[in-house]
Order: sequence, then C-alpha cells, then structure tokens
Amino acid sequence: MKTTIYLIIAFILNLALVSCISEEEPDAVSLSVGDKCPDFSVRLNDGKLTSTSDLKGMTSVIVFFNTSCPDCRREFPQIQKVYDFAVSVNRPITVLCIARAESDSSIKSYWELNGLSMPYSAQEDKSVYDLFASSVIPRIYIISPSLEITATWSDNPLPTAEEIINKL
Repeated sequence: MKTTIYLIIAFILNLALVSCISEEEPDAVSLSVGDKCPDFSVRLNDGKLTSTSDLKGMTSVIVFFNTSCPDCRREFPQIQKVYDFAVSVNRPITVLCIARAESDSSIKSYWELNGLSMPYSAQEDKSVYDLFASSVIPRIYIISPSLEITATWSDNPLPTAEEIINKL
C-alpha cells in the first residue's frame, strides 16, 4: 500500500516538473515580436549542430516542447504540416523543434510512433528554453532572416498550421 502511494506521489511530482503550464510562476522571461533571437546552439537528431548564426538569412520556426505535454501533442501535427510546407517551397525556411528537459530516446520513440519527420533537438535541461521563456509550452517563434522575432504563440490559443504559414 505504501509503495502504491509513493508511486502516485512520484507520478504527480513528475507531471508537475514537465507540465505545460505553470500558473503559479509569472513568465519573467518571454521574448516577443520585435526582440532579437538569443544566441543558442543545439545538436539536432541527425547530428548536425545548429546555432543562431546558422539561421541568419532564412526564416525560421522554433518550437519548444516536451512530448508529455498534452498541448504539445495536439500541436505536433500542425508543426509537421508547417515543416512539410517548408520543405516543399523554394524559400529558405527552417523548422527546429527544441525539447524542454527531455531525453533523445523519449523523443525518438514518440516521433517514430506518431510518424513525425521534423528535426528535433533533445535537451536534458531547460537552458536553451530559458533563453526564450521561463514557463509554458509549447512555445512557437518565427524568426526573420535578420534574426528578429516576427511572431510568437504559446498554449492559448494553439495556432493552426495555416496561421503559422501565413506569418512566414
């Protein structure tokens, strides 16, 4: 009985650590339209290292997520449509999905199970995410070729693929 109670408590605490929304914590850091994209560097699932300087000269969509987040799960099909659009057009557009505190094996498993092909970067901590915001996922940013944030969304309301594509 005690073991079951401990497991339930551990499960609830784990959910709190990766939750989509933190109502108690004010969003002290939240980049908005007009702000410059912060300097960051991530390794993508294909092994490629990508940094802010690599985004210069192209339009970028940066998505912060965790696969345990229900809002992120609802948004992934929309982001996949944006990625498919980006691949199909004759314009330099990149889509980067960057994890907020999630391992590669967990993301890879979710991607395979759900037929997702967009690139992602597993991040064991929140250090890259913390450059952009302090709470709430998913977070979606459109970055201009001059590295300025031109659009941003969080969990309420979640944007459709068409809304994101229209801002590209």
